[in-house]
Amino acid sequence: MEAFQSERGAPAPAPRSTRVKDSVSYRVFTVVNILALLVICAIMLYPFIMLLAQSFSSAGAINAGTVNLLPVDFNVDTYKAVAQNGSFWRSYGNTVLYTVIGTTIAMVLTTTYAYVLSKRHLRGRGLLVGIAVFTMFFNGGIVPNYVLISSLGMKNTMWAVILPPALSVFNLLVMKAFFENLPGELEEAAQIDGLSWFGIFFRIVLPLSKAVIATMVLFYSVQYWNDWFSAFLYMDRSDLFPVTLFLRNLIAGASTATSEGAAASGSTVSAINANIQSVTMLLVLIPILCVYPFVQRYFVSGIMLGSVKG
Repeated sequence: MEAFQSERGAPAPAPRSTRVKDSVSYRVFTVVNILALLVICAIMLYPFIMLLAQSFSSAGAINAGTVNLLPVDFNVDTYKAVAQNGSFWRSYGNTVLYTVIGTTIAMVLTTTYAYVLSKRHLRGRGLLVGIAVFTMFFNGGIVPNYVLISSLGMKNTMWAVILPPALSVFNLLVMKAFFENLPGELEEAAQIDGLSWFGIFFRIVLPLSKAVIATMVLFYSVQYWNDWFSAFLYMDRSDLFPVTLFLRNLIAGASTATSEGAAASGSTVSAINANIQSVTMLLVLIPILCVYPFVQRYFVSGIMLGSVKG
């Protein structure tokens, strides 16, 4: 009996771990991979950190070449000067307006066109896809586009910036592939319940497509925010310039002033211009960088889901 009790009272042996240990080669690969990614991140972040340091440094420190990763002779005078520049903020407002309206129009065109192309029973579907793909490889060129925009009366209007890039064929094909992978049974059930095609699109398809829609919104927003060439071609009025064109003119003017004033004032003009450019570039970058964290969780899933064939 005592032997039985002692046997029963003995603690049960700990369960063996079923976890497979990583091999030495895999651990080495993981360490090398992490180090390589850290180096790549550092290389990519270095220009931004240096830009930030220059924006808070004095022109003399920039001229002496002592600004690297940390500000030297910390000051915010340039930020104050730029904040008091009415042209800069007017251009900033134009960019926000162009981005919001352009992204909205682009998403309406892309989602509706992609949904139509995703229907395999649609007559003429191959022709519509071919027309879209054709524009990826062939276009009229700058001069014909300029003549077309002018003849349509869109020169010196925001529509010259918004409408020409409002439909990206790459985004269209990604969204088309995503819609094709949605279960067809959902639409069949909705049709039985009496929903029209518009009802199916707005009440079923779009709510299920948040990932790809967020990805496309990010793509179009960055496209419109960074676009300066369209305004450079089609706009003569400075009050309609986007902030990127304002920044381009600032950099071009700074380069000209540097070359003209180099003989008279050494490189002081270059240092002052570098400080102003750093401040304006940072102010242009910050809003679009702030948008990305809100759509980042949809970004990878949206691209992957839109690229998988059913």
